[in-house]
Amino acid sequence: MTLPLLSYPTSCQNQRVSGFEVPGDEQPRIFSTTLLPDAQEIETLILAAYRRIFNEQQLLSCHRDRFLESQLRSSQLSVREFIRGLLLSESFRRLNYECSNNYRFVDMCVQRVLGRRVYDQRETLAWSIVLATEGIQGFVNALLNSDEYMNNFGEDTVPYQRRRILPQQSMGEIPFERMPRYGSAHLEQLKALGYDFAGGGDVLFGDGMPPEGLRKVGAVLTVAGAVILTSGAVAVILSWFGWLKI
Repeated sequence: MTLPLLSYPTSCQNQRVSGFEVPGDEQPRIFSTTLLPDAQEIETLILAAYRRIFNEQQLLSCHRDRFLESQLRSSQLSVREFIRGLLLSESFRRLNYECSNNYRFVDMCVQRVLGRRVYDQRETLAWSIVLATEGIQGFVNALLNSDEYMNNFGEDTVPYQRRRILPQQSMGEIPFERMPRYGSAHLEQLKALGYDFAGGGDVLFGDGMPPEGLRKVGAVLTVAGAVILTSGAVAVILSWFGWLKI
């Protein structure tokens, strides 16, 4: 039996207030298949969907799902189903789910899918129970099938951060893209495995040296590289004297 979503108070946030501001550069750009007249802008919508789900630091070609993209281009998938496919992809699971605890993953998905911050810890707990009992697929389906998602984005619109900027205020909410994909708990796990993080972002090992297994692999690669360089140098010398035709 599926547990119902726990109730939580919906405190007043920016996105819950009706906006009357004039559209401008500070307002989020809306990407929707109902507003795209040609195929070139479909590519822009696809990139916007990747940017929303994976964030800037994860936009690599190896994370793209060409099959899902082709289905979206041929109108076999809606934007909502395309977003569902990205959230359930192996790359998203590895880069966001496996390196985060349930609470952090819930906060991240609410930001990226519903376009707002979580209301409080009770909402985080409520969605974490869904994630723990139904798995990542049930959690993603619950988010995308929710009334909040359908009322704000529907089938055709890429999610965006709703009402980040308020008029007559010097600063708005910080963009969600600034939230790292993993927190201190994951860093502690890496340190327990022998990694350490020096200043400037360099990744080192605890004693300044890699573990024994990696040292052996490094030695083998060094010897192989030396053999390749030596053989190449010998071939060049022989070719100079005309003893080797290359």
